[in-house]
Amino acid sequence: MTTILVVEDEIAIAELIALNLRHAGFEVTLAETAEQAQAAVDAVLPDLVLLDWMLPGQSGVALARRWRADERTRGLPIIMLTARAEETDKVAGLDAGADDYLTKPFSTQELLARIRALLRRRLPEALDTAVELGGLTLDPATHRVSRAGVELKLGPTEFRLLHFFMTHPERVHSRAQLLDRVWGDHVFIEERTVDVHVKRLREALQPAQCAQMIETVRGAGYRMTRQVALPSA
Repeated sequence: MTTILVVEDEIAIAELIALNLRHAGFEVTLAETAEQAQAAVDAVLPDLVLLDWMLPGQSGVALARRWRADERTRGLPIIMLTARAEETDKVAGLDAGADDYLTKPFSTQELLARIRALLRRRLPEALDTAVELGGLTLDPATHRVSRAGVELKLGPTEFRLLHFFMTHPERVHSRAQLLDRVWGDHVFIEERTVDVHVKRLREALQPAQCAQMIETVRGAGYRMTRQVALPSA
């Protein structure tokens, strides 16, 4: 499930945002201060952050700059959600590293649309929309994978791994990158574990004759291609 960190010191607003996000299918974590937000990000990277400007102590703008300066959080999607509506404020927020800027009061539907748009651009695998590659179809909503009428059985880890590969086709991913993006950056397991799950994924894809779509790039990692032989009759 896509996780969103809401950094907002006004409890009523934070709870309203959280309620609407949960109804839309997101998992929500709340933080009232920059310190709490940093602690949440240090624990587990969220898929997206809704960040208020005016926070107790350190401001949201300063926090955004801090995240953009850190390699681990450099690509963290950030939407600034604030009452500061002047053009100079918007420019400052975007220059600090926010990907989008929405002023209060805001429309819930517009907020959700902006979240979905940002996730499509930055983290396509975070959306619960079906993806297709080389005739292979994966539907996160129903947890089904199929090709040419053949439904495939995948374990939870293999499903997440395939989802990531299908939303990032033709790119080579190192074992360390796969661990970060599929298992989570705070899950401490050996990189060779990736090899085990790639092997299981290939075995699961074999009934649809598309195991060869997962390629090993010697010395670099793995990638998924669009090329696949048609299943035999």
